[in-house]
Amino acid sequence: MQKKISTSLVASLLLATTNLFSAQSLETITVTSATKSTQSIKDVTSNIEVITKEDIEERHFSGVSEALNSLAGVSVISNGGVGQTDSLFIRGVDSKRILILIDGIRYNEPAGLSGAPLAQLLIDDIEQIEVVKGAQSGIWGADASGGVVNIITSSAKKGFHGNASTEMGSFNTKKYSTTISNRTDLGYVKLNANRTDIRGFSAFEAKKNSVNYGKRWDELGYERDGYNNNTYSIQTGLNLTDNDEVNLSYKKINAKYAYDSATADDRTKSSDLNHFIKSANYIHTAEKYNIKLNAQQSKFDRTQDTFNAKSLVNEFGIQSTINYMDNSNLVLGVNKQNFEYKNNALKYQTEGLFVSNTNTFFEKLVFSEALRYDNNTDYDEKVTGKLGAKYNFTEDLSMGTNYGTAYNAPTLSNLSYTSTLKPENTKSFDINTEYKNFKVTYFENIIKDMINYSFTPAFHYINEDGESTLKGYELAYKKDILEDTFINLNYTQLSAKNANKEDLARRAKRELGFGIDYYGISKLHFNVNGQYVGDRYDAANKTGAETGNYAVWNSVVNYDINKTYKAYFKVDNLFDRYYQTIDGYATAERSAYLGLKASF
Repeated sequence: MQKKISTSLVASLLLATTNLFSAQSLETITVTSATKSTQSIKDVTSNIEVITKEDIEERHFSGVSEALNSLAGVSVISNGGVGQTDSLFIRGVDSKRILILIDGIRYNEPAGLSGAPLAQLLIDDIEQIEVVKGAQSGIWGADASGGVVNIITSSAKKGFHGNASTEMGSFNTKKYSTTISNRTDLGYVKLNANRTDIRGFSAFEAKKNSVNYGKRWDELGYERDGYNNNTYSIQTGLNLTDNDEVNLSYKKINAKYAYDSATADDRTKSSDLNHFIKSANYIHTAEKYNIKLNAQQSKFDRTQDTFNAKSLVNEFGIQSTINYMDNSNLVLGVNKQNFEYKNNALKYQTEGLFVSNTNTFFEKLVFSEALRYDNNTDYDEKVTGKLGAKYNFTEDLSMGTNYGTAYNAPTLSNLSYTSTLKPENTKSFDINTEYKNFKVTYFENIIKDMINYSFTPAFHYINEDGESTLKGYELAYKKDILEDTFINLNYTQLSAKNANKEDLARRAKRELGFGIDYYGISKLHFNVNGQYVGDRYDAANKTGAETGNYAVWNSVVNYDINKTYKAYFKVDNLFDRYYQTIDGYATAERSAYLGLKASF
């Protein structure tokens, strides 16, 4: 049974993985996002969840957003179908306050108002996704007050390898992906190409107060809002010596989609996005330490209807990880970040200095500390930090806690409306206990001077007075209930209120995730999964449309044809539930997809 579970880590998608004694197969997982150094996940105090390559290959998510939505305490809402604007929440903290990274490179758009353009990230060519919950500015600096999502692409393995996959299905969906790589003692090269074409459905549907609410787009005569995404990447590296290497990477994302306003179907609006992610680094590795020098850039060119925004982030840094004593490491680093909004010549820069330390005592007690100093040209200096501890009482019982401080800087787009904005400040705390297959976590985030918009006297941004409080708890349970059957459940209870004790918009009070996997038939894997969303309102203070109180079920069947070929059949929204995550924006009806992958 253990072998079957280890080949399908989808069973732990919905669960936190901070204590791995009950699932020894997970001890091989390493993470980098919690301390900026590579560590076994069992040695990390942070509340972190990992979506592995195996999870992705067996659940066949439509994109990164859908994968994240399967995790406890994580929620995604959307302005329509695949490719439309997605909003991510981690424990109620929204996208603007969550740092998204691609291989450690910032993907938050300086000229945007909603954080990273998450909906444009395809799911292919990903090795794992790390989600660190809570304030993380002590490690990563600005814009990590709600957490960090690091999307790590696959690396080239020894020898020549390749794969190709295709998927076809509802809404005239066509997906193609291929990867070729070669690694030798001298170095490596990896090429990846992905194309997605979806005719889609109308992003707009009748609002809840409309007599047409509940009717699908085709019944109302609305047009399709199609989506096209072409993503290409190349990674290459050269081993200069046994201890020195140079790595280069380049990724281009070109996405086009039609979209609708919040009030009506529109046959003219469209978006054209071009994103460029580049990096170069040099790494020297010795027995007890390594040194890394890096230069990286994320560049955004976004055209929506007649509006165009060009922005970029340039980052330069040097970092060293030092292993001292047994099971102890120290990370020291400095970096400089330049943010530019080219259309209106707005820019600022940040210089940062950080240190993090981890110690393990008696193979049971783990302590971690982090401290960071940031000096920004547009606002006051910031000092943030992070403390964590975890104690493994027995192989079955553990307890952990984390406390962190963070800040969220105004984006250059925010400043283009209101130049006097100042950063908001966050404190976060969590404590968790895990016994065998059951885990409970309490969390709390307090945001001071929250940045929000106002229409009085005209549209602008403000720092709200007082503190907003987002708190709650997560429950998770996983168990192999029969020889070939694995069940997983998670539940999140959330209270998210502003300084006036009013409920924040678009946060669900309760969410339940569930799934069951069956492996009893040779070469076949059956999965049924779903989510229940409780009370959720489209506007603050329980106003606007009620967009919660629904359950959606999905299913996947995987078949290993032979060592080369794998096939799958997936049905989303199995019972054809009608619901909206944002009032007036459509979600997919029951849809089916068939896929095939060849690997060599």
